[in-house]
Amino acid sequence: MALFNHLLLLSCLVPMVLSSPFFPPTCYSKVLSMARELTGWAAHLKRSYETGYCMAQMPNLYLDVHNACVLQKIKAYISMVEELRQRRCGYTREVRYLGANLKQLYIFLSEKCRGDLVFTIYDCAALEREHWM
Repeated sequence: MALFNHLLLLSCLVPMVLSSPFFPPTCYSKVLSMARELTGWAAHLKRSYETGYCMAQMPNLYLDVHNACVLQKIKAYISMVEELRQRRCGYTREVRYLGANLKQLYIFLSEKCRGDLVFTIYDCAALEREHWM
């Protein structure tokens, strides 16, 4: 019976091990996923009932980690999010989450992943246009 339990456990663990990724996420993949998530989160906040009224004046956030202007865009957006504290919605958990994660993405881009990233374009106007995921 013990042998059967061990075989059953082994037969359950082998597919899980084989289906999991073998390599940890790279700095590039982390930054790419964070940028996509934050672009979607900012769009969600503009549509949300709780935060839509004060996020309406915020520009659309589109983060392309291949664009060299992305650091300037993040820095400007962080300052705009911090200015929202004058209004009531700036203190909501969702807006604070956006600001904190934008700061974290900025640190990743400017310090931690500096040698891993290659900016392929330098087009600041491309980040200002309205993009959808």
